[in-house]
Amino acid sequence: MNECTSTERADVAALRERPGADVLVIGGGINGIAVFRELALQGVDVALVERGDFVSGASSASSHMVHGGIRYLENGELRLVREAVQERNRLTRNAPHYVKPLLTTIPIFSTFSGVLTAPFRLLVTHGRGKPRERGALLIKIGLMLYDTFSRGGGRIPRHRFHGRTRSLRDLPRLTPSIKYTASYFDASMHSPERLALDVLSDGVAAGGDRARAANYVSAVGAVPDGIRLRDEVTGAEFDFAARLVINATGPWTDLTNEALGAPTSFLGGTKGSHIVLDHPELLDATGGREIFFEHSDGRIVLIYPVKGRVLVGTTDIDADPREPSRCTDEEVDYFFDLIGHVFPAIRVDRSQIVYTFSGIRPLPRHDDTAPGFVSRDYRIERGRIGRAPLLSLVGGKWTTFRALGEHLADEALALLGAERIASTRATPIGGGAGFPSGRASRRIWIARHGRGHDPELVSALLDRYGTSAAEVLRALPSVPTDSRDLPGYSDEELAWLAAQERVVHLDDLLLRRTSLAFTGGLTRAGLEGAAAAIAPVLGWSAERCGHEVSRTAELLRREHRVILGESGIAPLT
Repeated sequence: MNECTSTERADVAALRERPGADVLVIGGGINGIAVFRELALQGVDVALVERGDFVSGASSASSHMVHGGIRYLENGELRLVREAVQERNRLTRNAPHYVKPLLTTIPIFSTFSGVLTAPFRLLVTHGRGKPRERGALLIKIGLMLYDTFSRGGGRIPRHRFHGRTRSLRDLPRLTPSIKYTASYFDASMHSPERLALDVLSDGVAAGGDRARAANYVSAVGAVPDGIRLRDEVTGAEFDFAARLVINATGPWTDLTNEALGAPTSFLGGTKGSHIVLDHPELLDATGGREIFFEHSDGRIVLIYPVKGRVLVGTTDIDADPREPSRCTDEEVDYFFDLIGHVFPAIRVDRSQIVYTFSGIRPLPRHDDTAPGFVSRDYRIERGRIGRAPLLSLVGGKWTTFRALGEHLADEALALLGAERIASTRATPIGGGAGFPSGRASRRIWIARHGRGHDPELVSALLDRYGTSAAEVLRALPSVPTDSRDLPGYSDEELAWLAAQERVVHLDDLLLRRTSLAFTGGLTRAGLEGAAAAIAPVLGWSAERCGHEVSRTAELLRREHRVILGESGIAPLT
């Protein structure tokens, strides 16, 4: 039992008091949450459990992009690219508060390289062997195809090619060794965790008491009529009946099935790490666009401005989901090397790293296929747990979460003998509903919903929550209390998040309900201030606050290599 509390949470009590549903979704990453919303909108009695916090696993380690996957064209995955582009366009319309068009530039160093070897890798070796550099002609062909997919139903400008002179005029810090640049539009997703929480909230609101979700609840075994669940906060276990079980635990899918007595070997994930830099010179050098390119080893990597910081990633290394996924010193060196590849005059060092993160992609088993060539598409595997059908999700990516949820829900509806009654293709997500699209409409929204608050605060909350900011503003006093050592937040805002968004631990607040950890600068005093702000609504004692501060400090050090109040990164232990 957790040393801090034995009090049962309301979300867990709702599961125990009515221990059954038509569908139990195991896994609260973006894909599990997406199918939960889909089923709730169809009127299905659905429950979702997540062993940690929502969106704290693989979904928390994204590159913060919504993209069609231009590089998947080389793999011949035309269906995936078409679907991803369609979903990217939908997200810019349905979630405009978090998903926005992003100008992306590819530095190119040769003209003809890869024209012959890329088709050979696709058609003959199927991803085996060392990739060759992709030259301008190959990239041009790919972007022409990409434009074809992007134009359907979208308003995305076509790509543009520029020679060295124009490229260096636009991005003067780029290496002079480039021959061309190609620029096109994808989309940014500046708050992935908040977007997922909006999807979850929409599902709960749509289903009422027939849509229940609880974090920190594990599926630990099977019983004749369902699943054995454990509340990870209190340690209490209880049985939960389900007509259908959906395993959406990402890279842990096989481990989950093993725990449920239905062992599988579907997955073969790879680790992807990122670093976040507080580096104004590099931020300025990006010109506000993503720099997306092929590094010397053939890996596609990125340098991306987000939240006033620079995100650099990513690696693609075979990984064991039983082991913790952390950014290593070797990966940091790799990131510094790739920055020097395109911005050779800009110096970076470890003191400028404010955050690191790493996750395992839920890729299918791929044997000796190169990790970068493994399909990012998804599939659904059927099985059984006792008397209940089991659907296991293999694969999936952030961009296609809605389409994946739709597909998985349709499979579930067919097994339940139910009909689809609603589509999410044009359904706004959370604070994207009514989000002001222009300056004039933004000014009107701020004036209408400001409730006497400083317009700068209202504007900041609109950026942070979309139109859901109106709910936050109703909870704030006219002059909110600035949160101690946490610039940009008030105690009342943090308390609202804790009360409304299923916060269980302090790190839930700092890593996923806010971007305070991601942007860096956290101190122990900041952690103590945040704990004090949310303690009254969560019923935390002084002892519990101290435990949460120590727990979060250790998690930041161990998992994200953050040293509170200091620059640089902590050693791996």
